[in-house]
Amino acid sequence: MTRIAGLASNRGRNLVHVQDLQPGGAELAVVASNHADAPILEKAEERGIPTVAVEQGDDESRREHEQRLVDELAAYDVDLVCLDGYMRVLSDTFLDTMPTTVNVHPSLLPSFPGMDAWGDALDAGAKTTGCTVHVVTDATDDDGTVVADEVDGGPIVTQEPVPVYEGDDTESLKERVLYEGEFKAYPRAVKWFAEDRVEVDLDANAVHVAGDGADDDGGLPERRVVTEDRHADLRYGENPHQDAALYADNTSEEASVVHADQLNEGAKALSYNNYNDADGALYLIKEFDEPAAAVIKHTNPAGCATADTLADAYADALATDAKSAFGGIVALNRECDADTAELVADSFKEVVVAPGYTDDALDVLTAKKNLRVLDVGDLTSYTDDGDLDATRERFTSKELVGGRLVQERDLEPVSREDLEVVTEREPTEEELESMLFAWKVQKHVKSNGIVFAKGTETVGLGVGQVSRVDAVEIAAMKAERDAEGKTAEGAVMGSDAFFPFPDAVEEAAEAGIEAVIQPGGSKNDDKVIEAANELGMTMVMTGQRCFRHD
Repeated sequence: MTRIAGLASNRGRNLVHVQDLQPGGAELAVVASNHADAPILEKAEERGIPTVAVEQGDDESRREHEQRLVDELAAYDVDLVCLDGYMRVLSDTFLDTMPTTVNVHPSLLPSFPGMDAWGDALDAGAKTTGCTVHVVTDATDDDGTVVADEVDGGPIVTQEPVPVYEGDDTESLKERVLYEGEFKAYPRAVKWFAEDRVEVDLDANAVHVAGDGADDDGGLPERRVVTEDRHADLRYGENPHQDAALYADNTSEEASVVHADQLNEGAKALSYNNYNDADGALYLIKEFDEPAAAVIKHTNPAGCATADTLADAYADALATDAKSAFGGIVALNRECDADTAELVADSFKEVVVAPGYTDDALDVLTAKKNLRVLDVGDLTSYTDDGDLDATRERFTSKELVGGRLVQERDLEPVSREDLEVVTEREPTEEELESMLFAWKVQKHVKSNGIVFAKGTETVGLGVGQVSRVDAVEIAAMKAERDAEGKTAEGAVMGSDAFFPFPDAVEEAAEAGIEAVIQPGGSKNDDKVIEAANELGMTMVMTGQRCFRHD
């Protein structure tokens, strides 16, 4: 466990925050102040932390005072010293005797060193400031006099940017830098020291942190700094009582609904839910090289299909569940032509998303007053050797209370070579084609999710169920009741995760399903395969699941 000596002259809010978090298992072993009445001493005592007050006497030199402080701290066997508003410049008397000493300064050093970093940032018109955790180095001469140019000049451990807003004053900026900057950066630095990942090179005025960077393959980084600009004020969020706005990453090069042009001027702007659904629809149709169309409702596909023409793909997608598609989002992966536009305009849709429109198509679509028409520009795709286009966004994230989940997007393709046939009956060529189509759609269906497909069009979908059997039953019901000119008889079934029991496969067989694509990996795989064999079904396993919980 890393034992910290905390030094503060006033409230020491960073020290309290570090103690409460105990990053990397580090904790305050002692808190010292140069003022006997400093509030930090009372806060430390409330937490059972030993305290010392070492005030400088009127006739006492800097070095004499520091030596007394060193003597007081000697009994606590500390591994790291953390300063937090300790209003004394330390000399080599302290620094050469004690372990590494770090400080947090309220600016992005080397900008705005000194006592009034917040005011200096405001006076300079800075649009971004922040904080810096740095190693404290000797900024005094031989007789203990402060060398101003050397204050706050030690090697930098980590920094955190903080925006400066119009109308900020010193107090508002000070609070933002503390809570949005220092409260992130200081625990991070302490954690690195506690994990023995920090190497301080005073000769080079540099700090090296093991692992502080992206993985060798450019994967998940140690730190993320997310800067986005408010792009649009939305009427409300998911519900009218929730405020909402759209923020944009202007460095993104991938085709997106955030940066899409809305072509029908005068139509109402997209809502929070429109953006969310349109993003999901666009993400789905990017899976396909063939002409593809999808209709999305509440981020789930109501139908999806590929065909020789875009119009046929849309008609097949819509026919899966035209009732649920009412008021949905349409996404197309080809320039929208007049034939497709006529079909889209035939019933109420909220938004249509495509990589361009013919003039005739625009005439049709813009005549619909409440239909928003988005042009996302060229879609990215897979390269000839199967690699993703460089402009594809690699990561996705989700805000949580107190943090953010970050993961790679599910961009892993499944090909015929990846499929393991596990049943006695081999799939036909037509079944293999449908299985691979179903798998691409499956990735975009909320878990537990089931996709029934025939050819390259959906037949029925069971989405977002807590039971996989229920998802199968719903997909069968939708195929039987809501699909137009379609049937589950002879169709394939895709599942986003393994079947824990044979019951879902048996339920699918009753609906007419003859082929199954699923990840596999259940301890009951043998029983599921046995059931498929008894039912005369063919089954393949992908070896990877495609859960989607958002």
